[in-house]
Amino acid sequence: MTEPLKVLIVEDEALLAMELESLVEEAGHSVVGWATSSAEARSMIESTDADIAFVDIHLTDGPTGVDVAHYIGEKKRSMVVFMTANPKRIPDHFAGAIGVIAKPYTMNGLTSALRYLQEGVRRPPPVSARPAGFTLSPAFEAVWAPAA
Repeated sequence: MTEPLKVLIVEDEALLAMELESLVEEAGHSVVGWATSSAEARSMIESTDADIAFVDIHLTDGPTGVDVAHYIGEKKRSMVVFMTANPKRIPDHFAGAIGVIAKPYTMNGLTSALRYLQEGVRRPPPVSARPAGFTLSPAFEAVWAPAA
């Protein structure tokens, strides 16, 4: 069996973060922390060993999710997946993120994305088909889903 993912949630809406935490845990993974601002996220990255950070674009201190993704990328401690209702605010280079899950997401969609991400993190590239609702960044598209 493949080792479960350790997930950091960077989301300023408490109800969404709690729902996401519940879905992540129901899928057999663990949540190692939860941050609502860029400062909290930076602190959490320093003190946890998350495999994946689910990062919203807009946090309590403004549209700082892209900055959080850059910071995580510089530290090379976790991989970032944006979770946002505003995917157009993600820069073309995705700030180093693997991809994006657009809100609103479904339980089945998130579970499929977690399975795909688990494969990609633990034994890259993923063998499962990319789930609907999950868009890979151009950099990861080239590695995880090369054209046949």
